[in-house]
Amino acid sequence: MRASCRLVAEALALAESLIRPGLNTEVLDREVASFLRARGARAAFKNYMGFPAHICVSVDEEVVHGLPGCRVLREGDIVGVDIGVEMAGYYGDGCKTFPVGQISPEKERLLAATKQALYAGIAQARVGNRLSDISHAIQTTVENEGFSVVRALVGHGIGRSLHEPPQVPNFGAPHRGVRLRAGMVLAIEPMVNMGSHEVLTLADGWTVVTKDRLPSAHFEHTVAITDGEPVILTEDVTVA
Repeated sequence: MRASCRLVAEALALAESLIRPGLNTEVLDREVASFLRARGARAAFKNYMGFPAHICVSVDEEVVHGLPGCRVLREGDIVGVDIGVEMAGYYGDGCKTFPVGQISPEKERLLAATKQALYAGIAQARVGNRLSDISHAIQTTVENEGFSVVRALVGHGIGRSLHEPPQVPNFGAPHRGVRLRAGMVLAIEPMVNMGSHEVLTLADGWTVVTKDRLPSAHFEHTVAITDGEPVILTEDVTVA
């Protein structure tokens, strides 16, 4: 899994280097797919349950599962790039939300809070904790910043399949759910809305947007639980 997760991190870095005002989101899809093919890997989202693109590109009010296409990025947008990789039978999954040029202070706060919530959740990914300790840490961090966590979508286990049990909600009371064990690998992924937590799916059948059309941010890491510190496989660093 380390190899597939490393490619997720590298592909996200490639996407970040390409993002600028005026970029057609289809270019991101094409460039990341080409990058992965050249390294002997496969974009895991392509054709997954019929998904038509290689990566998810979600702009502003789009929460997740945005379809790359003719949408052109504008100064002040935020864009979530979600990338799944399969290589040699193992999967990695990660997402970052990037600013496009100069963004508003409120959007900067949204990105910072979502990233902070991700790391607060990862810090709870320890042997002996319960699954909802991750969820509770994420929700508490987000709501302390005045934002809301999406309830309708969750993180997940990952390994030889892209999505494995258990589901990892981004909200809930602490000390509930399965007890965490060394060897478990989780995709932890807070999706945070500037306004209400409610979401809708567009007529394309994939793109999930905020019901109030206010912006949303999404960060995700694939994390291994060990006997020591949690290991962020999509960043290849440990959390102190």
